[in-house]
Amino acid sequence: MNVTFGELLSRDGKLVYKTCGVSMEPMLRQNRDLVVIEVPAGRLKPMDVAFYKRGDKYVLHRVIKTADGHYLIRGDNTYVFENVPDSAVIGVLTGFQRKGRQYAVTDRRYLMYARFWNAIYPLRSFLFRVRRFAILIARKLGILPLIKKYLKKA
Repeated sequence: MNVTFGELLSRDGKLVYKTCGVSMEPMLRQNRDLVVIEVPAGRLKPMDVAFYKRGDKYVLHRVIKTADGHYLIRGDNTYVFENVPDSAVIGVLTGFQRKGRQYAVTDRRYLMYARFWNAIYPLRSFLFRVRRFAILIARKLGILPLIKKYLKKA
């Protein structure tokens, strides 16, 4: 019998699992870090990391802004915002483990990271668009393979 994350969280009030996916890098690394998810005590606030269901998949992304009945959410390593209804959120990140060391979301270093990473989002987004445009131009000029080959040597 397969039990879903949602069922485990409802039953136990807590869920611990190894991450998969790259949308929360650099904070959470795929197949390496363990996350601790708990049932939220109330509405989430900005910088919380929501655990929600999108279709048949579970997603762990950061709350950027709260609004009436929904959240504006984005992964730390993504450049697309999502409007997620309150009803889709089933958990909140309360901590994670990396290389055997525990980190709580109340830790001062974690909070500094979350605020900093969110504050530099406009710069990261701009650089992402510049990189994507440069790749498009290099592809149209037919020089993308040469650039990739050169970068591998460097």
